[in-house]
Amino acid sequence: LFQGDYQQKTQYQYTAKERQDAYAKAGATVMHFVDLDGAKDSDKRQLSLLKTLVKHESMIIQVGGGVRCKEDVEQLLTLGADRVVIGSLAIKEPGLVRSWISEFGGESIVLALDVKIDAEGNKTLPTHGWIKDSGVNLESLLDDYIAAGLIHVLCTDISKDGTLTGSNCLLYTSDAADDMQ
Repeated sequence: LFQGDYQQKTQYQYTAKERQDAYAKAGATVMHFVDLDGAKDSDKRQLSLLKTLVKHESMIIQVGGGVRCKEDVEQLLTLGADRVVIGSLAIKEPGLVRSWISEFGGESIVLALDVKIDAEGNKTLPTHGWIKDSGVNLESLLDDYIAAGLIHVLCTDISKDGTLTGSNCLLYTSDAADDMQ
């Protein structure tokens, strides 16, 4: 998707399994899958496809897309995912997500945080498809989750997402990133 827009998507000529095998052959040790159907409607999660992808002999597999309740976390872990990716719920209901970190362990939960950086360098976390300003600051949210046992974070500068223009290296080398190491 180009900047998260379901109307601007690219279709690829290979299967997810073919791509996974190619990445594994190239030496990748972690694979991240986002179930876009599940993100729109968790009842439409692609469980049969995910089942073929999560049990990989040489890769850690993390899966996200529409994780909204404890049952979703349990379903993906039971399916065989090593880690479950939590997105906007981590911003909207931090107490609930902290309880999952406590119950399932910091190794089993990954936060996916989409960051909007303003002209003054403030890093906020928008929600609802990047439309609403949550009022939540990246650094304060990370501090809270790190104290709760969080280990893994995926952080995306939304101005770069899906544009094929590269990463925001300054964001990933900032003090907030240093705190996660």
